[in-house]
Amino acid sequence: MQTSEPSTAASLKLNTGLDSNTVGFDAHEPPDQSLIDACVHCGFCLTTCPSYRVIGKETDSPRGRIYLMDAINKGEAPLSAASASHFDSCLGCLACTTSCPSGVQYDRLIDSVRSQVNRNHQRPLPINLIRQLIFSLFPYPDRIRLLLGPLALYQWLGVSKVIRSTGLLERFSPQLAAMESNLPAVTPKCFQDNLPETVPAQGKKRYRVGMVLGCVQRVFFSDVNEATARVLSANGCEVVIPRSQGCCSALPAHQGETDQAQALARQMIDSFADTAVDYVIINAAGCGHTLKDYGHILKDDPDYCDKAVAFSDNVRDIQEFLAEVGLTAKLSAVTDTPLKLVYQDACHLRHGQGITQPPRQLLKQIPNVSVADPIDAELCCGSAGVYNMLQPEVANELGQMKVTNLMNTGAALIASSNPGCALQIQKHLELQGKTLPLMHPIELLDKAISGEKLD
Repeated sequence: MQTSEPSTAASLKLNTGLDSNTVGFDAHEPPDQSLIDACVHCGFCLTTCPSYRVIGKETDSPRGRIYLMDAINKGEAPLSAASASHFDSCLGCLACTTSCPSGVQYDRLIDSVRSQVNRNHQRPLPINLIRQLIFSLFPYPDRIRLLLGPLALYQWLGVSKVIRSTGLLERFSPQLAAMESNLPAVTPKCFQDNLPETVPAQGKKRYRVGMVLGCVQRVFFSDVNEATARVLSANGCEVVIPRSQGCCSALPAHQGETDQAQALARQMIDSFADTAVDYVIINAAGCGHTLKDYGHILKDDPDYCDKAVAFSDNVRDIQEFLAEVGLTAKLSAVTDTPLKLVYQDACHLRHGQGITQPPRQLLKQIPNVSVADPIDAELCCGSAGVYNMLQPEVANELGQMKVTNLMNTGAALIASSNPGCALQIQKHLELQGKTLPLMHPIELLDKAISGEKLD
């Protein structure tokens, strides 16, 4: 793989096919030159970058993208279709920020560039339509539920199997095919919201906490939300679940859809404004990373900037919170024999929030459980929000690698803390003809508290 840095801006133009007549960044929050200059081009980011691992091109690495940002900022290269494609190839997994010895804030750089690309670059019509479908549907649980009936029939009648076997959708639109292949199974629980607005604490109340339900999580992973509420309650937490809450804004925020992300963030802040909670708890890694970033997302909003910072300061991932305050509920074994499981690090938990040990510590407290780590634990599974729908070829290769590494641990169960990761891993388990149960760590804790055994 190429690891040498581009020698000149001219060679960068040559390699990316840039057209000197194409527009550059606009004046509204271009990538900060001081953050660009912090990169010393050492190359430590290359081996941890999933897009570089798969594509193998310097321009599809963090270092290469920073070179490209620098050239566009200085007017030495334009924002063309070729350069936009290199920014779009980034998964936003933030592994480079963990590995960077210089502390380069690549997350801030790629966030600003994605907004620039959305404003100043016209993507092909099919991609624009896919993006419009994604961002007008997935952040809105009520809209998703409107489609559950047709989706259920589509699955129950076996149409999905026929569509996949023909390969026609793949030839027509790889992005639509990827979206279809990642569809979770529609069950009766997908149509329901079973949690009350308040779940009382069991025993002595230690904390009053708010709980974020998520979008895809609320519809397709309601079991995880219900387990989260029970675990919090069992450990002395009164749980408040505002009905008015919507999407946390993670999906649009990670793809540069700034206006939508800001509107959803304001709605979330307002939903918890009068709840008087000690903490706001989230059980999905990608959502948690965004909830903790509201201060940045709303930094230019005079009415919300202070409220956003205060809100984010109170956000805790469920595993982070339980490890911090300690478990009070007794844990029982979930199996009669030793259970070896493998913990899969979600990128926005490991790299975005710096949370690696709390999930492992909690799982190891369950009797009979041992926790294995896969090779390349820091490498993204390829889900990355909606990346596996927009960049399916790269995502599929990463998904295959991740599943292979998980299976090679010899574990009997996979624990994963993010719905997108769960869907991606389940898809590639099936494609490899493998069957291995996958659960959120909180679901395992819930069973350990209730004394229920795994099936």
